[in-house]
Amino acid sequence: MSFQHLTRRSLLGRSAVGILTLAFGSRGTSSRVWSADPDVSADLITRQASPFNAEPPLDRLIEKWITPVNSFFVRSHGDVPELDVKDFTLTVDGLVDKPLTLKLADLVERFPSVGTTATLTCAGNRRSEFAAVKKVGGVQWDAGAIGNAEWQGVRLTDVLKAAGVKAEAKHVWFEGRDQVTEKNVTFPFGGSIPLEKGLATAATGTTLLATQMNGQPLTPSHGFPLRTVVPGYIGARSVKWLHKITVADRPSPNHFVADVYKLVPEENADLIARTAPIYEFTLNSAICVPSAGAAVSGDRLTVKGFALTNGTTGRSVQQIEVSADGGQTWSAAKVTSPLRDYCWVLWSADVALTDKSDSLIVRATDTSGEVQPQICPWNYKGYQFNGWHKVGLKRS
Repeated sequence: MSFQHLTRRSLLGRSAVGILTLAFGSRGTSSRVWSADPDVSADLITRQASPFNAEPPLDRLIEKWITPVNSFFVRSHGDVPELDVKDFTLTVDGLVDKPLTLKLADLVERFPSVGTTATLTCAGNRRSEFAAVKKVGGVQWDAGAIGNAEWQGVRLTDVLKAAGVKAEAKHVWFEGRDQVTEKNVTFPFGGSIPLEKGLATAATGTTLLATQMNGQPLTPSHGFPLRTVVPGYIGARSVKWLHKITVADRPSPNHFVADVYKLVPEENADLIARTAPIYEFTLNSAICVPSAGAAVSGDRLTVKGFALTNGTTGRSVQQIEVSADGGQTWSAAKVTSPLRDYCWVLWSADVALTDKSDSLIVRATDTSGEVQPQICPWNYKGYQFNGWHKVGLKRS
């Protein structure tokens, strides 16, 4: 059966190796270009039309611990690339003994298939809340630029070992096929991670070269046919439409590593150059139910949301607290989802209200003793907002 005769439904019903062998194998296959994504839900809230960036309504975001693909936020810096998947290849070069060039079918047939569950969150999630101090540029996310998925693919460490990493190597660079244009200059999106992260082998923390999301082939908006998934790191390090891996002795010079994803107080080229890139995401929590401005009555209210610990290995959320009186008193929330490294938790709390309860706030504490700060320091690029999340109420 040639690829052009495969329906999307028949593709979804096959194993990962079978899908990729049919789609990318060299015998009897035809080219297929993916330039649009039928699986992007119309219910997502568009934050930027071109390139497309969108997040789900918060109440829908937390309906399940595993976020359905059509409820998963979409973060793109350029348009979805038009790819001829039959000719799509992954190259591995740089500080390696044996540079590799792999077709996608070769990749999944040569290396063991593994899976991991991991949360991805944009470094700019909750960026819109910085406006209370001073608005920053960039996509104005609410708290929905986050999602938790089951990812399947091959381990980056297996591919690197096959290439033979040289002793002086310290970082792994990723390059996607999407093209970004800024100030009339066009260049590919890229990321990089420290080598030790790329070589991690723990089942819940290994860096994946992913081909599937929630048991289905990646959709175009989520990086079809290949992307990285780096558990515990901001989403910008999980590069979509991956086609090139370079092993090096320093972080990538790509614009999105060298200049963009950094915490700085001002636009200053020298300061940015001296500042280390953001890797791990930060301790955070948010209220998703009730929605902001909801009308409430009575003396008790069920509040629901998510919490996420710092991306450091071994940390987990220890306590989640909700207040209906501005932080004078707190009610403990109950975790309602699995606890797993590099994954968010969902929670629910039964909160007492008074006649003066005009808002709700939430904070989280992790097992290291870190407490979510009441106020997040402002930064020029609007990253890592993690102050107490506040939702206004209307008493009825």
